[in-house]
Amino acid sequence: MDPSLRIVPSSNPASSSASLKDTANEYGVHDTMRHGLRSLAADIKQVHPLQGRLENWEATQDNLKLNMQRDLYGLHAPVRLLMERKAVAQTPHMPAMPRSNLHLDILMGRDEVLDVADFMAPEGPEPVDIHADMEKKLKL
Repeated sequence: MDPSLRIVPSSNPASSSASLKDTANEYGVHDTMRHGLRSLAADIKQVHPLQGRLENWEATQDNLKLNMQRDLYGLHAPVRLLMERKAVAQTPHMPAMPRSNLHLDILMGRDEVLDVADFMAPEGPEPVDIHADMEKKLKL
């Protein structure tokens, strides 16, 4: 939990790849021993500045909410919420049934948001043989 009260993610990327200018030794050649193997894909790949913000949007919003809870209610509120999220995320499920964690969605605040998967899901449930899947899971 970062103690900043940012509303949007920072504009500078968290992890940037080093170019050949940054990793060159005194002869102008990439120094593999200090900087690892050189990747042409990393050298060619251009990343748009907005991409990092979009990837970190949800984490930044969650961090803001947890920091505001800490300031309003004390340290116990975000710690309790994070403990509940961790406990709910590790719940076992039936192997044949589709994985859904409504409790975690409620704790994360995603229960009020429509996502593409909510209305573009496959048509119907597949026929399921729960007994065979349980025997496979339990190695019987």
